Amino acid sequence: MRVLLLGASGFLGRQVRAQLERDPRVGEVVCAGRSRLDLLTADVQAVAELLSSVRPGAVLSCVGRMAGGPDELLRGNAGVVAMLVEAMGAVTPSARLVRLGSAAEYGPTPYGRSVHEDDEARPVTAYGVSHLAGTGLITSGAVDGVSLRVFNPVGPGLSQANVLGRAAALLREAKDDITLGPLDALRDFVDVRDVARAVVAATFADLGEERVFNVGSGQAVTVREAVGLLARAMGYTGGIHEVAGGSDRSGAATWSRADITRAEKVLDWRPVHGLAESVAAMAEEG
Repeated sequence: MRVLLLGASGFLGRQVRAQLERDPRVGEVVCAGRSRLDLLTADVQAVAELLSSVRPGAVLSCVGRMAGGPDELLRGNAGVVAMLVEAMGAVTPSARLVRLGSAAEYGPTPYGRSVHEDDEARPVTAYGVSHLAGTGLITSGAVDGVSLRVFNPVGPGLSQANVLGRAAALLREAKDDITLGPLDALRDFVDVRDVARAVVAATFADLGEERVFNVGSGQAVTVREAVGLLARAMGYTGGIHEVAGGSDRSGAATWSRADITRAEKVLDWRPVHGLAESVAAMAEEG
């Protein structure tokens, strides 16, 4: 199969590309970077022209926005999907579309309970709303689409837009103590390499009616514990202080854990990297 990968240079896209290039079912990986097509500024015609030239059997979108105003988030996390759905319907209607969503689509979930794909999605942030809109476009049935609700991806290449990415940057530069936001929330951290494996699994799986899948570890740990693991992996022995404030993406959510049963059954996927391995890979980046 020829696969068109969008966003191949990003945190998730780089790992997806590596997985694709090792998979014998993939004949060719075509990476369309911003120099060829900037999906955040392109129109449907430009996307259709790219599809016509590549003729992929699958389109994998690792494109999105993590920050910005509501209009920017909707453009990056839903508008891009809308263009792909429209262009693929016209040019490559039999190709599969896989896009990356977010656990933020669910909004706050009850403490101690794993959230399932069939649970009501009630996002409380513009980020979550934008991703839920993108998932809605996938589940409309207009294309052979899949939306992966990724929980908290961690691992090599993590940006400072994520709390562990910020922590890693501070730990590398620290001469004394470091200060972060509150670290008491419980999160489901999943290794970026496992996310990439889920993307490839969704590309080739026989899906049936199920089109939305949680991609997480199925475990919840405090952000404090995750930062502590990272600090030890980096050999840091200083203090770690917490102050008020938090991420706009997570809103009021203080608990998050994925039910990954559907991905296990339908995609034959489960995570293989633990959190300790993820932060060790981050520490090795130097």
